[in-house]
This record gives sequence, structure tokens and C-alpha cells, in this order.
Amino acid sequence: MSEELVVLVDDVNNEIGMAPKRTIHHASTPLHRGFSCYVFNKGGEFLLTQRALSKKTFPGIWTNSCCGHPAPGESIEDAVRRRLQDELGLISPKLILVLPHFRYRAEMNGIVENELCPVYVAIVDQEPNLNPDEVEAYEWVSWDDFVERLSQTPKVFSSWSREQVEELEKNQDFRHLRTGG
Repeated sequence: MSEELVVLVDDVNNEIGMAPKRTIHHASTPLHRGFSCYVFNKGGEFLLTQRALSKKTFPGIWTNSCCGHPAPGESIEDAVRRRLQDELGLISPKLILVLPHFRYRAEMNGIVENELCPVYVAIVDQEPNLNPDEVEAYEWVSWDDFVERLSQTPKVFSSWSREQVEELEKNQDFRHLRTGG
């Protein structure tokens, strides 16, 4: 298996290089491309996931359904689909881009994420089949329950999901997707 590479970018998302994923997450992580995906089932429930306890970056943290990095030359949408299948065993025929310009920086135990991170929604009609190297646990929850949990116990959730939810709550397209109206 070849080494996983991430795409390094400048502040306006111009590609400026690439680096092995295993080498970039440290105290001075360079800006790179990533993505986040929020999965919903046909009943409107959100797929909340806990990152595997064995992960180098943010182990055990509860977060959005799926995160990752596009490989050099890979479209973001293809990367989202790849990671949905790799992490959760899910296939989503349709992805909806809801936050195209999201950017964040997060730190935990000396590990830093620094990403330009568009946010997608996927609708699925199957149960996840977890990859234990990526995901420790999952739970289907109502969106309102998730938002309430974020406000009551923020430290158990990823900082990027907390920031994304603030933006998603203000996003008309996202509200429309969630309510079906």
C-alpha cells in the first residue's frame, strides 16, 4: 500500500505541494485540504461517530459522521465517497455541499489540524459497517439532540464539529435538507 499524501494549500486554496499524512499533524501543521461529511438516514437522523481510540489525531472524540483528506488529483466528492466507504461501509449516491469555504484549526495533545474543509451532507439508506481503525462507535440521533449535546458537553466533541454546527444552523440550504421543506 502506498503512503497517504495530503494536498498542502495557501490561504486561497491554491495547491503549493503535498506531504505524507503521517508527517504533517504536529504543533505547526501546514494548511491542507480536508473535508467533513454529515450523514443522515431516510428518517432524518444524524450519524454521530466516535473516532477510534487508536487514532493519532483526536482519538475517542465524538464528531461528525466522516472526515478525511483528498489525495493529490482526487476530487473532494470522490474523497468523501471513498472515506464514507472506508470508515463506515456506506455508499452515498448523492453528496450535497453545504459549507464550501469552511476553515478551521484544532489542537489536542500537541496535535494540530489546520484545514480548508468543505462540509457535505450525505443521505443513506443503510446501517454503517465500522472500520475499527477509524471509528470506535456510532449512534443515530436527531439533529436537535446532537445540537443539545454539543451545548451541554462540548469537550467530548471535536472542535471542528462544534464550529461547523454553528455555521450549519445558520445555513438555509442545510435547514432545508434537514426538514425536507
